[in-house]
Amino acid sequence: MVKRIAINTGGGDAPGLNAVIRATVLAAINRGWECYGIRDGFNGILNPDRYADGGVFRLTRDGVRGIAHLGGTILGTTNKGNPLHYPVQMPDGTTRDTDRSGEILDYFAKEKLDALVAIGGDGSLTIAHALHKMGLPVVGVPKTIDNDLDKTFTTFGFDTAVAFATDCLDRLHSTAESHQRVMVVEVMGRYAGWIALHAGISGGAHSILIPEIPFDIEKVAEKVRWRDGLGRMYSIVVVAEGAAPVEGGREVAEAAGTGHAERLGGIGERVARALQERTGKDARVVVLGHLLRGGSPTSFDRLAALRFGAAAVRALEQNMSGVMVSLAFPNVEYVALEEVAGRMKGVPLDSDTLQTARDIGINFGD
Repeated sequence: MVKRIAINTGGGDAPGLNAVIRATVLAAINRGWECYGIRDGFNGILNPDRYADGGVFRLTRDGVRGIAHLGGTILGTTNKGNPLHYPVQMPDGTTRDTDRSGEILDYFAKEKLDALVAIGGDGSLTIAHALHKMGLPVVGVPKTIDNDLDKTFTTFGFDTAVAFATDCLDRLHSTAESHQRVMVVEVMGRYAGWIALHAGISGGAHSILIPEIPFDIEKVAEKVRWRDGLGRMYSIVVVAEGAAPVEGGREVAEAAGTGHAERLGGIGERVARALQERTGKDARVVVLGHLLRGGSPTSFDRLAALRFGAAAVRALEQNMSGVMVSLAFPNVEYVALEEVAGRMKGVPLDSDTLQTARDIGINFGD
């Protein structure tokens, strides 16, 4: 029987993480269980000396009071602490990938922790799946503003990111029109175009460039010139950070290294320069970047996060393991982690949302 559980949050932060933590803790305590939080992914276990008050700590009712509306995570997070490929500095100064997953299982056994609620995106849930296969009872909760996790209608954090990006686009219309400029807005999303697509349509963008559709910059320039010919002397172009031209690769700000994936960035500048050269118009770039990750979650994300946290506890109560909580309207369901780990959900090219954009005249550079 489950009596003591641990919670961790891994990968990039997202609005709604604290709501999941609150719901998980309260649902567990209301069943008579104890709840513990692991700091910064798994670093609280693997590097406890970093934390003056301990890398793992008791979560109480008072500790999660009033946090559901707060952005970020009270547990901390990291995208550079994969225990399966943990960066360890060698005596000669080099860094080497080391598998430290066994230390996590040893810790759970020593502290008599019965299960883990792992809150994260594709990378974190891939780790959770590996720990499950090693014998640790695990339930995953899908988190990413990118909405690129498979087997769930949406992830919490996505709605908040889209809402903020849409607000930014609304504001940019007036300044772009006043100066008759091309405004290029770069948004997060990694290798999926969900944020760019949803915010671009909602915010009245004229062109949207996403990873799923390699773009021809000349066709984007044609759209700008066409609008000028109609007397619409400005254009808004939304670019997902993972978008790439038909001939050429993605813009990478930092290559993948020991314990972390590559960091994308720079495509907005590239598109703006190309459009300015081809149209003669002043082109400016706005990179929303980490602004999309911050702030309070929308009511949709807040409720989804609370539902996910409570559902994770119900799964453990029913002796489930190796599953992820999934949003499938109107209810929450459970899917096997093996169906999620290592899989990315891109924008379907035949989706209704994409077709809507085409029907109203939005250009995708194809």
